[in-house]
Amino acid sequence: MTVGLPTERVILGRLAFGASAEDMARLRAQGAEHWIDEQLAPEPGDDAATVQRLASVRLRVKYNAGDGYAAVDELRPLTSLDKDIAELWPLTDGKTPVAGPERQLPRQEVAAATLTRAVHSRWQLREVLVDFWHNHFNINAAGDNALAVALPAYDKTIRAHALGNFRDFLEAIATSTAMPIYLNNRNSRAGIANENYARELFELHTLGRDAYLNDLYNRWKDVPGAVQGAPAGYIDQDIYEAARAFTGWVIEDGSGIGGGQKLASTGRFTYVEAWHDNYQKRVLATEFDPFQPPQADGRKVLDLLAAHPATARFVCTKLCRRLVADEPPAALVAAAVQVWTDNQKKPDQIKRVVAAIAKSKEMATTFGAKVKRPLELVASYARGAGIDLLTTSGLIGELDNSGQRLFGWAPPTGHPDNMDYWLSSHVLRHRWTLVMGLTENWWGTGVFSPTRSLTGNIRADEAVAQWHGALTGMPPNPAAVAAILDGMKLPHDELLNQRPDYEPLTRRMVAYCAMTPTFNLR
Repeated sequence: MTVGLPTERVILGRLAFGASAEDMARLRAQGAEHWIDEQLAPEPGDDAATVQRLASVRLRVKYNAGDGYAAVDELRPLTSLDKDIAELWPLTDGKTPVAGPERQLPRQEVAAATLTRAVHSRWQLREVLVDFWHNHFNINAAGDNALAVALPAYDKTIRAHALGNFRDFLEAIATSTAMPIYLNNRNSRAGIANENYARELFELHTLGRDAYLNDLYNRWKDVPGAVQGAPAGYIDQDIYEAARAFTGWVIEDGSGIGGGQKLASTGRFTYVEAWHDNYQKRVLATEFDPFQPPQADGRKVLDLLAAHPATARFVCTKLCRRLVADEPPAALVAAAVQVWTDNQKKPDQIKRVVAAIAKSKEMATTFGAKVKRPLELVASYARGAGIDLLTTSGLIGELDNSGQRLFGWAPPTGHPDNMDYWLSSHVLRHRWTLVMGLTENWWGTGVFSPTRSLTGNIRADEAVAQWHGALTGMPPNPAAVAAILDGMKLPHDELLNQRPDYEPLTRRMVAYCAMTPTFNLR
């Protein structure tokens, strides 16, 4: 067992979406190590309570009549999450009259399910990691209807591999409909290979930007270690050749493939041998013989990238940054890299790395090195305050406005993962809107009654101290208590329960507690 396991609040702030009363009780009963181990071995799919929560969600679908379709204004359950891509693919048919909101609805449904799971799922660590991997393998489903339609299947792919083997994960992403569409590999073929996917595969998914050495070398033999078959990094030649390796890795979208034949129109991944560049290639100083078996060239590229030391450093650094600190301790990254490398062939490689990070002394000693992003803020506030949150279209819309548009970040980099971005003045304003809106039920997410936990003749300063402590797990902070009461123009010794506005006043008080730096850091 690793020495110095983190405190309960740190665990639930970083390895979960905040501290609910239920999870806090479970963690205290099990102990930190057993709780972490249980979270790293989740049951397949959602727990029974979360299944019920998902079934209760209704999203508003509203649009005016158009050419070929009637006006709609109704609440609908989530129906896309478990559908095969082929069932949803007809929504991408531009010739069929369908309103735009219908084509974007699958993305809205996955966003609603993501928020619901973040608040209610028993398997909190899996939800944290699914969020991480969605950013690592980012797509912009809000910018392309075909990506919105492909998102439910893509989300299932990420969930299936979030704790698995990274090499297997890479291939699952490469062959999940969303990625070939987003990075333009859907029609890539010999002679006109599209380089977008190959470039982001190297730069964002595996080796990382720091391993891009084209500003120093423009011939593969000049890259340090290349002649020995172990290049230190990659150059543009590697990307060009890798793009050729992935020609023919396409989508069944009805395209003609020559000879009077057409691909089916299912939206599923397929391999077209006639479109593959079968000639010899060289990637990362490794020779590829010509005319290999179907998909062998692309799979060999994935093998090389998954095994490269730069990939271990890049991905482990990102995991440590997400879970621990904007500037993760070098010793922690090195330890994670060692576990990653030692377990490269294991089916639970990622799980082992996350376990090492979760049980590290660095996890226990770096509270405050991260700030909650809007999704984390919403979920942790609902969980900490005991708001029985129901996800609604209004809440998703405000989350979109906050800067964290779920599955709608345009660049392939994914949402930023540093304090500076999430503490800008624009984002801060929306953060407080999210907190106040949840508190006062602006979007029909659930009524919050904070006075239920306050009994007797309770003074204003006592109420603030109690709620601030409940949300943060910290001892009463006199400065924070005073700032909240002074801002509300309330005497510190006023008896709240004797005021006619006791309930709404206390709600606002709790919201201000959730706006303090202590609650927003993790």
